[in-house]
Amino acid sequence: VQLQASGGGLVQAGGSLRLSCAASGSIRSIDSMSWHRQAPGKQRELVAHITSGGSTNYADSVKGRFTISRDNAKNTVYLQMDSLKPEDTGVYYCNVNGLGRAFALPYDVWGQGTLVTVSS
Repeated sequence: VQLQASGGGLVQAGGSLRLSCAASGSIRSIDSMSWHRQAPGKQRELVAHITSGGSTNYADSVKGRFTISRDNAKNTVYLQMDSLKPEDTGVYYCNVNGLGRAFALPYDVWGQGTLVTVSS
């Protein structure tokens, strides 16, 4: 299973960006999908998570500004980021887990990361 993330870029504070992450390969099912970020000099942190049933949870720092969603038909997870702040700057990684088509083996994969830079 592979992930392809896109949508990062440079934006001014107060602006918006939409990240996408598409899963492909030998997929039987997708369970949870999530976005994480790593700011310079800091550890990677969970930003938002969505279950197969559509339940979501967010880091306190992004609640009310970010929205995670998924399109199960496209095996894709999105992160709509509004009212961006300079402290949102970092590399954003998607993570997906589920069951593979072959023997229903579980997988847990990470995308390559996409850089988001928010200028003040």
